[in-house]
Amino acid sequence: MRQQIEGSQAVAQAVALSRPEVICAYPISPQTHIVETLSRLVKSGELDHCEYLNVESEFAAMSASIGASAAGARSYTATASQGLLYMVEAVYNASGLGLPIVMTVANRAIGAPINIWNDHSDSMSQRDSGWIQIYAEDNQEAVDLHIQAFLLAEAVSLPVMVCMDGFILTHAVEEVDLPSQEVVDAFLPSFEPRQILDPDEPVSIGAMVGPEAFTEVRYLAHLRQMQALDLIPEIAAEFGAATGRTRGGLVSCYQLEDAETVVVALGSVLGTLKDAVDELRADGHRVGVLGITSFRPFPLAQVRQALAGAADVVVLEKSLAVGIGGIVSSNIRTALAGLSIPTQTVIAGLGGRPILSSSLREMMLQAQRRELAELSFLDLRYDLIERELARTKAKRRSGPAAENMLRDLGAVGDPHAGNPTTPITPRGNR
Repeated sequence: MRQQIEGSQAVAQAVALSRPEVICAYPISPQTHIVETLSRLVKSGELDHCEYLNVESEFAAMSASIGASAAGARSYTATASQGLLYMVEAVYNASGLGLPIVMTVANRAIGAPINIWNDHSDSMSQRDSGWIQIYAEDNQEAVDLHIQAFLLAEAVSLPVMVCMDGFILTHAVEEVDLPSQEVVDAFLPSFEPRQILDPDEPVSIGAMVGPEAFTEVRYLAHLRQMQALDLIPEIAAEFGAATGRTRGGLVSCYQLEDAETVVVALGSVLGTLKDAVDELRADGHRVGVLGITSFRPFPLAQVRQALAGAADVVVLEKSLAVGIGGIVSSNIRTALAGLSIPTQTVIAGLGGRPILSSSLREMMLQAQRRELAELSFLDLRYDLIERELARTKAKRRSGPAAENMLRDLGAVGDPHAGNPTTPITPRGNR
């Protein structure tokens, strides 16, 4: 059924349609509306045969999910940002134990300084935790990916993160087509766990494993991710046959047939990129977009095939590996090993900074002119950086950099002066 609905509420409805048996909830923006909506559905009886657990922390949310899943229940939770970091020990336990938990990550920046807006720093920090990671471009895809995630998780007995951009998607109201309960029930069978804590057949889950078998355990986790690589497109096609739309899969291609310059990205920025590509195409520029839906497992072969004809590749990332640069781009370069295709990394949107279509168009034109550096930052305020560097050079106790730059912008006043600092004038992007 099509309806105008907030992204978080749509995802909650999709989770409810998947018939979870245990929901472990702890609120943190911007995922709070998801678990709030689910609590109302459970309380009203619309979602029945489900235990809703209000826990005391994100660590408890994942720990309870682990216990529920190990006991044979279809389990779900959600988190974001610092909350994901707080549950990290349990995040690794969930994947190491092979428990098919589904978790929404409403992507949000990681502090300090504190920031509640969107980027991909949180989920990217857990890219090697053993969880499957899939990224939604829009709220329709977020709905569809959650339903597919339960089937995928239970097929390979691995946990799945469904990542959606915080606020940009979670709080956006747009038209979403929610499938009927009958369609979801036909697509997603009842949960049959591969392992279960059963008093009649006692086993140990999570026992100590020494050097004699630990490598083999980790190899099996990797093997299950490779199995997921084959299953993800199959599940997407199955879902497409059931609903009449194909969303999900490993990658999405836009205007790649004759593209010379291709931008690679994940999440909601893909929509803005497509608009920018359409505008440049109208002016005769051969540009295209490759969207990565499955980041873990990473679809090396599919990415290589999609990008093999490109003259230039730009990887647009909403996260930063401090001290080296790109995260996604390192995977792209692995996929393109042996192909002489220049690959640049552009960091954008950190902490919720708007990614403008005009900036993306200029970025693609710079790539065509071979003017992009190997690593660059979209719309970086060099004037702020230079002023702060000058301040630290002039005075040992120069103060906190973040607060200094906010004063330079006029966003906060100078505590040592009677009036706020005069805002500096932007000097543009380099």
